[in-house]
Amino acid sequence: MQISSVNDVKIYNLSYGKSLPEWLSDRKKRQLQKKDVDIQRRIELIQDFEMPTVCHSIKVSRDGQYILAAGTYKPRIRCYDTYQLSLKFERCLDSDVVAFDVLSDDYSKLVFLHCDRYVEFHSQHGHYYKTRIPKFGRDFSYHYPSCDLYFVGTSSEVYRLNLEQGRFLNSLQTDAVEHNVCDINPVHHLFATGTSEGRVECWDPRVRTRVGLLDCALSSLTEGTEVQALPSISALKFNGSLTMAVGTSTGQVLLYDLRSSQPLLVKDHFYNLPIKSLNFHDQLDLVVSADSKIIKMWNKDTGKVFSSIQPQANINDVCIYPHSGMLFTANEDPKMNTFYIPALGPAPRWCSFLDNLTEELEESPESTVYDDYKFVTRKDLENLGLSHLVGSSLLRAYMHGFFMDIRLYHKVKNMVNPFAYEEYRKDKIRQKIEESRTQRVQMKTLPKVNKELALKLMEEGDDEAELAARKKKGKALPSILGDDRFKMMFENPDYQVDEQSEEFRLLNPIVSKVGQKRKKKLRLLAQQEAEEEDEAEGRASSEEESSDDDKSWVEEVREQRRLLQQEDRDRRRQERKDADRNTVLQPEFYQIKAGEEFRSFNDVARKQKLQKASLEDRLKLEENSGTNNTADNAVGSKQLTFTLKKVNSSFSLTICSHNTSGVTEMHK
Repeated sequence: MQISSVNDVKIYNLSYGKSLPEWLSDRKKRQLQKKDVDIQRRIELIQDFEMPTVCHSIKVSRDGQYILAAGTYKPRIRCYDTYQLSLKFERCLDSDVVAFDVLSDDYSKLVFLHCDRYVEFHSQHGHYYKTRIPKFGRDFSYHYPSCDLYFVGTSSEVYRLNLEQGRFLNSLQTDAVEHNVCDINPVHHLFATGTSEGRVECWDPRVRTRVGLLDCALSSLTEGTEVQALPSISALKFNGSLTMAVGTSTGQVLLYDLRSSQPLLVKDHFYNLPIKSLNFHDQLDLVVSADSKIIKMWNKDTGKVFSSIQPQANINDVCIYPHSGMLFTANEDPKMNTFYIPALGPAPRWCSFLDNLTEELEESPESTVYDDYKFVTRKDLENLGLSHLVGSSLLRAYMHGFFMDIRLYHKVKNMVNPFAYEEYRKDKIRQKIEESRTQRVQMKTLPKVNKELALKLMEEGDDEAELAARKKKGKALPSILGDDRFKMMFENPDYQVDEQSEEFRLLNPIVSKVGQKRKKKLRLLAQQEAEEEDEAEGRASSEEESSDDDKSWVEEVREQRRLLQQEDRDRRRQERKDADRNTVLQPEFYQIKAGEEFRSFNDVARKQKLQKASLEDRLKLEENSGTNNTADNAVGSKQLTFTLKKVNSSFSLTICSHNTSGVTEMHK
């Protein structure tokens, strides 16, 4: 059960809460009721008070004992017995029900208007008769004095079917193109029909002539009302002999006195949605009007809002239980809602225990919601660009925010973000997907930064938790993953550990060995707990292993240092190679002295002749010239010039030889 307060009026939603599946066993249901708080607080006023998919319309029989509801899928009618608080019967139909009515005081005589032009009659035992009307019907009314059924729909004619004679009578010819709704006054039996052109035509069934015509389309246009299309009549209801309420497709409700062509009062729902249901509450002089979004209760004399109900699902129909504060709604949802408002009247006789239950809950504080106003904070005003309205008459300060007219809020909201509904729909779909994912096998979620470190800490935490569970003493120490002081280490990318850095590679062997020692220590503690008599041997073995571990991690540190030095040398060598590869050879220039000539081109034949001559001839040639010139005067060549001087010199040649006897002989 859900409790809300609108304009200081307590509203109890008796259908709120989780519904248990039918396939669950009684034992499973009892277990769920013990564990789940929502199921414990759930009040199942009428058993199985729901439809498989959607409920279209709902009515209460005249004697108040039966509640009948039409829905889908498959198309069906369900009857609930209020004295037994359970389902009495269910009948499946051939097509969806557009409208239905109860002709008798109980459920024994029912009439259904189907979407395929068929009119079906049911008696107490079930299906009785079926006939068809010429055009698609939208609504019908029953005239008790003459036993005539008046059908209106997509035609200018109003079809009459007499149930006493069992045949169709002459139709009523109207000036309208189509009709949407109709109703008959319970006092003087005036028949009224609402057209798609925004008019209401009134007919006298006794003479079958039109006695009045009301143009409601122009009357619904009040000051400040924005209309995008011609308002048509979507709801019609009589109250007493002179009062009539008309609902339009643009969200206005007009109250008329049949003696006047001007409305007494025009009430706007401010949602621009068609009015789907109109009812009167005679005890408090209230009008209960409903569109697909909200149910509003307001005074029929002043128009002051009494209270309002906004269900989670869209509304198709509203039915008030006679002489009580209970009402039922048919929704675009399998569950049919049941609301109890003690301010409207007492609980029905078949659920009188609700009065005692609500008296105990009157002291619980609930938040107050003001109708036709929206509560916004300063941040909301900044997002909407309405900060300049602070201090004006359009905003009324309240606590930490302001109240503003809901029409202004919707208009500005659509201007600022025209795709808000699409975003809201995507968020809802995303939430449903996440909820379905939570039912699967849970995996360890790792952060985006330092995933290896987080995984290591998770494994260590699992080891500690397992040890604590074995000991059955206390709990494991908290991990830094759940500590807010260290959360930036797993969120900020600046804290990412560089595993290729020199500091990490030198420190990693030490840290890893410490972790291994810690794991071994945990295992040893578990073994000591299981085998207390081998405590001394386990301690000695642990000391030997620790000494071996010290030697091993020292060797690993040295190896890492050697690898780092090798990588440093390789890096420098590669840098030098890259530098040599990137250097560009620059051309060298030489200055030619004045007076020099390029003789190399003229002496090619002489050079070839000298190359063919023997060494002796060349030396003789040089001695005759007195100089030894070796020149190469090609472009860019060098020239070497030197002079030979004759020097008296003698030389001796010593030859060493070995004889067969092994004696060395010297010869000059």
